[in-house]
Amino acid sequence: MEAELRKAIGILKSGGVVAYPTDTVYGLGADAFNEAAVKRIYAIKRRPPDEPLSVLIADILDAERLVEVFPSPARALAERFWPGGLTIVLPRHPSIPPWITAGRRTIGVRIPDHPLAIALIRGLGAPLIGTSANLSGKPSCVTAREVERQLAEAVDFILDGGECPGGIESTVVDATGTRPIILREGAIGAGEIAKIWESASGGAPEAVG
Repeated sequence: MEAELRKAIGILKSGGVVAYPTDTVYGLGADAFNEAAVKRIYAIKRRPPDEPLSVLIADILDAERLVEVFPSPARALAERFWPGGLTIVLPRHPSIPPWITAGRRTIGVRIPDHPLAIALIRGLGAPLIGTSANLSGKPSCVTAREVERQLAEAVDFILDGGECPGGIESTVVDATGTRPIILREGAIGAGEIAKIWESASGGAPEAVG
């Protein structure tokens, strides 16, 4: 696995696209600061260009570099659920390139609970695009074989780390306001988020959709 990991890191550093395992589902990754690589991910997934991508990071210090503000309730969520299946949407730092966020002023960040994903991020030395490794509208993949069926000809490498333990995408919470908004419920339930948010600020989350 060490050789495969080194190969994946080398591809990412050269601007390539790699599918890799996480604690939730397989991700489709590229150097978030490489505009051409990020645009290629949009093309591979056939994802509308106005839909932002989230990024995976290795520790909370990485998050602080990517966001403009990190409010106490959002930080409480991060401290409770990271590493894990929660993507937190926060105001992006002005220095963050707009191609990561489809021009929006927010960015979704997450620390995955998977050693291979963390090793990729640390080896790359940059945030890793964290979108699911599937065609838009198709089921998420939990094994390398499933990724191969959907994307084999489109990606540069598939890092096979076995079956993803979670099997469900991360929950996405917008934490930019005074109350959190659940944009997508996934690995972590809204009730769990509510407990942490209420203890930090006194407001329960709202659901969308």
